[in-house]
Amino acid sequence: MGAEENAPEEPAAEELAAEVLELLVRRGQTLAVAESLTGGLVAAALTGVPGASRVFRGSVTAYATEVKRRVLGVDGALLAERGAVDAEVARQLARGVRERLGADWGAATTGVAGPDPQDGQWPGTVHVAVSAPGTGGVVAQRLHLSGDRARVRAGSVRAVLALLRNELIFTAAGAGQDTEQNGDDGCLQP
Repeated sequence: MGAEENAPEEPAAEELAAEVLELLVRRGQTLAVAESLTGGLVAAALTGVPGASRVFRGSVTAYATEVKRRVLGVDGALLAERGAVDAEVARQLARGVRERLGADWGAATTGVAGPDPQDGQWPGTVHVAVSAPGTGGVVAQRLHLSGDRARVRAGSVRAVLALLRNELIFTAAGAGQDTEQNGDDGCLQP
């Protein structure tokens, strides 16, 4: 048996969504989602779980760059300089949707599903982010996903739900408050 055969399989989006929702219910907290390349697939995974309405506030599908700026408050200068496929854009999307929809947690996806490059980024380049309650941090993760458009989008859904699950577990353990906030991808941001 090779190492690949022993590797654990990545949980399906439905399983991750159910786990996230259960963690939120236990904490008495809510969630809102901002989606770009996933076009509503994260919200669909969440609302596919019975009882999601107890904690899921809603989502904004901000496919157009202008919607990211006007509706979710992403800095226009940042969008002009870096484009929509950027870790800081993902952070601002997560924070913006959390604030605008009045949720405790915000999650976001932005990236290039393909088949063509966008903003100088190749298909499969994705950023996902999670914004914690109150003045908590925002964590972002850069992904390089392979496959066709459907696989990139599906992988993005699983990645943002896994990141959210991990942050819910991490902050429940009380570890989130002492994290250094240095601005790199994958680190908590103020």
